[in-house]
Amino acid sequence: MILLSLLSKLKRKLRWKRRWLMLGALLLLTGMGSIAAALMQADHGGTDGSDFTGRDQPVFKVHANTGLQPEEEVRAMIQQIDGQREAFAQKTYVCGEELQQLGPMTANQILEYHRAHPHLTVKIGDSGQVLFVERIDDLSPQCKQNAYFGLDGTGHLSLFEGSPQEQQVIRTFFQLNVEYLESSLPHETVKQLYRGIPVHNLDEFNSVLSTFADFAVEDTEKLAK
Repeated sequence: MILLSLLSKLKRKLRWKRRWLMLGALLLLTGMGSIAAALMQADHGGTDGSDFTGRDQPVFKVHANTGLQPEEEVRAMIQQIDGQREAFAQKTYVCGEELQQLGPMTANQILEYHRAHPHLTVKIGDSGQVLFVERIDDLSPQCKQNAYFGLDGTGHLSLFEGSPQEQQVIRTFFQLNVEYLESSLPHETVKQLYRGIPVHNLDEFNSVLSTFADFAVEDTEKLAK
């Protein structure tokens, strides 16, 4: 039993250090060498990482459609359509979306478009418009250029379009234990979180999100018990 306990703690410690090395490499690539060095050398406020819950999988990830929408479902959805409805092709990313206008379509044309593009999911929007939705397991081109992780005014880890100072929130994730975070991480790392950490691809997105999930209020409350 003692051996199993020691092995479990060792695995958690390795997972913790691996995530911080990944984040350190990300900051190094974005030109923040001093912060990256602090991350890679820090002992995380004196802890060896054994008290943290390991996360090998991404905390947040949207997967591409793996199943096709049945034609019967589409028929049932559009049977009440009389005349034409405005239709759009919508690409929904992990961060961001793109919308392309297809023009007005009748019920028969909607069904034909679905048959020609079976990987798309047909939905009716709030305004009655028809959406052909494709979910993409990636960041949108716009997010790759201009997405930053940071703290919003309520202490939640959020994704911003532009720097957090501009307060254009794309998505909010979870509340951080800011006091615990500030006492555990290097000062420069905390400053960078307030300034905003840029992410340019899905790996960077998942790395930052997984790393700071260890400072979520729910997790730190569990540790205190």
